[in-house]
Amino acid sequence: MTNRPFVVGNWKMNGLRANLAEARAIDRGAARHPGVRVAIAPPFTLIAAMAEQAETMAIGGQDCHVAASGAHTGDIGAPMLADAGAVFTILGHSERRANHGESDALVRAKAEAALAAGLEVIVCVGETEAERDAGQAEAVVCAQLDGSLPTGEGVPARVTVAYEPVWAIGTGRVPSVADVGAMHRAIRARLLAIYGEDGAGIAILYGGSVNPGNAAELMAADEVGGALVGGASLTAENFLPIVLAAAGPPSE
Repeated sequence: MTNRPFVVGNWKMNGLRANLAEARAIDRGAARHPGVRVAIAPPFTLIAAMAEQAETMAIGGQDCHVAASGAHTGDIGAPMLADAGAVFTILGHSERRANHGESDALVRAKAEAALAAGLEVIVCVGETEAERDAGQAEAVVCAQLDGSLPTGEGVPARVTVAYEPVWAIGTGRVPSVADVGAMHRAIRARLLAIYGEDGAGIAILYGGSVNPGNAAELMAADEVGGALVGGASLTAENFLPIVLAAAGPPSE
């Protein structure tokens, strides 16, 4: 696992230019914690403005098309993200998989397109409540990893995995720390199977109702290398305590 925690804010379909002040406040706060890599994925409309203003945090997209350009009304190509100042993109979020019918194969194709454009990728995986109740959570997540992750020379260094149990996203429900650790250990084992020893260096983020009150406990679980944060990332007041939790206690 990478030594530097990675905390990513996914603004989803939220944010106007008036909200750039919050992003600047997060950026200034992130500068106080150089041991944590901090990033925000705003809506596409704010990527360029946020990238121009950010001095510390990385800026990314929330999706991309498999094609670099073309007749795809309403979509955005990975080269466009890079041109706007993004350095990564989130792919395969459960809301994309559920609301847009995205398959593992499509997520992998998007990841390959993003990598070809010079971006890093955060690939999301996670089980539904029914799948967990049926005892299939680890099998489902491992199958998603097999189908969604890109492969090739140099790829592991540009890939992050985010585990987000679907039933915990935006609900306020959070799995136990033991359950989070068990799933992250299973993901690590799968990454090693897919990438060999390079799989040991891929950060595995936890996402799903992460907030200032539970961040420290969740990020102390086995193999948790950071967090993918939704609603709590929209303000510096809520997001920066999560960054602080990732930084851990001050060294003696």
